[in-house]
Amino acid sequence: MGADFLINGASSIARRFYVSDLAIGLTIVAFGTSTPELFVNLFASGKGSTDIAIGNILGSNIANILLILGVSSIIYPLTVAKGTVWREIPFSLLAILVLAVLANDRLIDNSDSSIVLRTDGLVLLCFFIIFLYYFVSIAKRIEGREELIASKHYGLLRSLLWLILGLIGLTVGGKWIVDGAVHLATRFGMSQSMVGLTIVAVGTSLPELAASAVAAYKKNPEIAVGNVVGSNIFNIFFVLAASSIIRPLPFKETGNIDIGMAVLASLLLLAFMFTGRRRLLDRWEGVVFLVLYAAYIVFLAVQ
Repeated sequence: MGADFLINGASSIARRFYVSDLAIGLTIVAFGTSTPELFVNLFASGKGSTDIAIGNILGSNIANILLILGVSSIIYPLTVAKGTVWREIPFSLLAILVLAVLANDRLIDNSDSSIVLRTDGLVLLCFFIIFLYYFVSIAKRIEGREELIASKHYGLLRSLLWLILGLIGLTVGGKWIVDGAVHLATRFGMSQSMVGLTIVAVGTSLPELAASAVAAYKKNPEIAVGNVVGSNIFNIFFVLAASSIIRPLPFKETGNIDIGMAVLASLLLLAFMFTGRRRLLDRWEGVVFLVLYAAYIVFLAVQ
């Protein structure tokens, strides 16, 4: 709800100052669905719950592809833009691979421990700037983008109220999620990483699920897929970068299983673009995604 209030308030304020819908779509809408991950990670990093911070990002990226695109493609088969197939999906795969390299100090450099340092966070931010440059260049060609922008115009005071309520909601909600996740992990003997990969990850991915499912229902597949792929890139190159700059994030080697799952999900998404009708994510492929996600959750529980 906080993310929804924030998008509505910010979009309305931007319109009052004659900011174009394109600029609103590039900033507020494009990153609005990832604000829960951002706030949760900022709180987790600040409290030193680094396993939740890393688990949230990896879990969200896995859920975005297997769960959200799985559900969305079952609602309506998703035709994917050529640029998404050849540039954006590979770029999201690159994000996971870059994280794997930066996080595995022990495996690559034989260090005593593996940590995502502040300098690693700055490297991720550099990739994010490259992504922003590309995003600006292709934004005008995205069809259906306007439907995700709040259409109502509010007065300035009401818009500011929505904006403030949105920020408060995200802040309070982020704190509640982190506190609840730590409590669950302690009470039931679960690892913070497990809670971050499952409950927290799915919870913070609900805005992406809502946006992509609605876009699929309205037969705007470019928005449905682009929202998920863009969110995955944003999660690693910005959210995780910001988290590591606040506090370096220790990385456990068991996390490579989750990185591997994120890589597999991205590769499978890319492979499905060349099966049957090209650049189409069909309903049966959505079912495969959901079955694979269920198997992954069962694996985490058993592990």
